[in-house]
Amino acid sequence: MRADKIFVLALVLLANIIPLSSGSGYVLHVFGNANMDGKIDQEDIATLREIISNNMSPTGLADANLDGEVDLRDIAQVEMIINGTEKELSLLDGNDLPITINKPVERIVVEYLDNADLMQILKKTDKVVGVDLAVAKSPAEFPEMSNRTCVGAMHKEPDYEKVLSLDPDLLLVFSNVTQEKDKNLPGVPVLFAGLYYPDLLKPETSAFTDAVRKLGYVLDAQQDAEEYIQWHMNSLNRLVESTGSIPDSERPTVLVAAYPEADEKTIFTFAQIDTLTSMVDLAGGRTVASDLPDFMKSTYRIEVDPEWVLQEDPDYIVLLVVATTYSGLVLDPPSGYDADDPTGMKEALEAFMSRPEYANLKAVQNGDVYILSGNLRNDASKGLIGAAYLARIFHPDEAEMDPEELHQEYLQRFLGLDYDLDEHGVFIYPPLIKGSGELEGVPDGYYAAVSYEGAAKA
Repeated sequence: MRADKIFVLALVLLANIIPLSSGSGYVLHVFGNANMDGKIDQEDIATLREIISNNMSPTGLADANLDGEVDLRDIAQVEMIINGTEKELSLLDGNDLPITINKPVERIVVEYLDNADLMQILKKTDKVVGVDLAVAKSPAEFPEMSNRTCVGAMHKEPDYEKVLSLDPDLLLVFSNVTQEKDKNLPGVPVLFAGLYYPDLLKPETSAFTDAVRKLGYVLDAQQDAEEYIQWHMNSLNRLVESTGSIPDSERPTVLVAAYPEADEKTIFTFAQIDTLTSMVDLAGGRTVASDLPDFMKSTYRIEVDPEWVLQEDPDYIVLLVVATTYSGLVLDPPSGYDADDPTGMKEALEAFMSRPEYANLKAVQNGDVYILSGNLRNDASKGLIGAAYLARIFHPDEAEMDPEELHQEYLQRFLGLDYDLDEHGVFIYPPLIKGSGELEGVPDGYYAAVSYEGAAKA
């Protein structure tokens, strides 16, 4: 192996053993971040001069141009990154693997909803030339991008020929499994940025936040990335201020699970790693799954039987229904941004409440069962918004944040959507009652038709 390749490998390994939260705080995983802080600036040039002068050892991200040496060319590369004139950018992806992307990035193919959201947040929808089936089937949330060339279900049946025909500068993927796409897309950088790992309880150092910042550098949109990150973290802090001090004795127990169809004899609840678990915690609840042996493992779903649910007898039950799957399937009951009628959610709730095996649960008897759309779980933004809805359900007196106002701000300010939540969208059922004629979670037009038994006051 060539000496420069060995050197690069050593630097990558060094970068990988430095956690996102080191002694100095968050680390931006872009090569050129020589002082290992949260941005690339003049301090990195000063650090590089110290390394080149042998006054300090190379850091894991010092080799800005990833050529195997730390020298004056790295200073030149950092200067170009600062000025926004670099011809290529090297970074560690969400799997901690190095990738180099040619700049400027003018043609992007986007996989799944989370990446599409980021294109709107970073104001780069004009660069998107192709989308996967899930985005194509979500016109309400992605009115522009849903009309771009569809490259198929990238998770299941990717159309590699279609991707290559679009001559993309970048493919943004959602799955952390990238080998097959790398193999079938020669010459196309396949970037798993890390959006798959939102951590609502540690947003400052989460892989999701790092992914947003890295994409800001890749797409020359650092200011928009930072504006969104600060809004997200500030909103989470506001929510924590109202629910974080609630003692365990006053936190209701919550079963959060995938909606079980009538022929399903088991329940799938969620592990610690899942956004839903963080949502319950942020909302001031305690998930009953926390004592399960698999709760701390890397798997997202944990299979349990009805007897376990009966034994736990949670105060609340939150059942997840998926609006659009990773493979682009639109599922029943209709929910999310492309649904305006909550009838399907209402019928799903009634079907669960009528199942005899769960009839004696106190959540069922008290009307404390809610159906939640998967659109309030997909990423860190939607998880924050979903947590705000749940907080109003669990602790209506303590939770000061208005979930629909937060939701509307996100849609207008960051996604740039002309979308009125008073008229559109089905996100939680029963909805929250804000006032006379006003609902949160479904359109206000259903106020007269909604059964209010068990509904929470917003």
